[in-house]
Amino acid sequence: MRINPSRRDLWNLSPFEARGFEERVVELSDGSRVTVARMGQGRPLVMVAGLSGGWEWLAPLADRLARRRGLEVWVTSLRGDDSQAQGWLGGSSRRSMSDYAGDLATVLNRLGLERPTIFGVSFGGAVVLEYAVTWPERLRGLILQGTEARFTQPLGARLARGILERYPLPQDNPFVNQFLRLLFGKAVEAGPLWEFVVERCWSVEQAELVNRLAALEAFDVSDRLDRIDAPTLVLAGARDVIVPPSRQKLLAQAIDGADFAVIPDAGHIGFLTHPGPIAHRVADCLNDPVRFV
Repeated sequence: MRINPSRRDLWNLSPFEARGFEERVVELSDGSRVTVARMGQGRPLVMVAGLSGGWEWLAPLADRLARRRGLEVWVTSLRGDDSQAQGWLGGSSRRSMSDYAGDLATVLNRLGLERPTIFGVSFGGAVVLEYAVTWPERLRGLILQGTEARFTQPLGARLARGILERYPLPQDNPFVNQFLRLLFGKAVEAGPLWEFVVERCWSVEQAELVNRLAALEAFDVSDRLDRIDAPTLVLAGARDVIVPPSRQKLLAQAIDGADFAVIPDAGHIGFLTHPGPIAHRVADCLNDPVRFV
């Protein structure tokens, strides 16, 4: 996979502020803090990041949506993304998916976003689904990528959590980092994009990753999807081996009136590797005068 030279600066975190991202720190009810980045003017779209990586994961897609699609994009990190190193498995408490959804509700209240469209990816998609079934009246629209109502392969999550709980893993271990290639769904060349993915995946403390995997194992909103009445779009990477398109299609079929689309050649992190096609789908969805009013 090669990167267009004109886009290489997006894989370096330092230019984000120069490109127009405004960072804010939002305080939660218990005094914890999360970072939120804003860019653009127009209809608001809130984006929620995944298991690891913080808001920076979604910066290239947010940049495209704000600059080319005329949206005001808010990208929020999760509680724990900004935590300081506490040592191996130290300083992080267990939280459920409903806790993360409650954090999202607090962030939206603090920002004055009463009824936005929310786009969640991967673990962030699970957070957004929990939010959607808990506060359906506070949702204008719902967009999901790389997620499902109940993760149907808990063995993999339990295995990953077991390893992370028992062994402090070096971030520069080539063997461990090879597993990150599954996020692409295909071979990927060494270079700026690969380095960005590795850096973002290890940006969250190991203890926090353990807690999030535990929350994911317990997550299940499959019996509450009928509460969602907002327009919904489910996007799946054709090469997603983490949450295959077939399972994401089942999610779309379970939400009344939801649309489903496959992004060709994209893997689980299609939001990062294929921002153009995803931005196109999102913009088309938001510009539907009948559904998104």
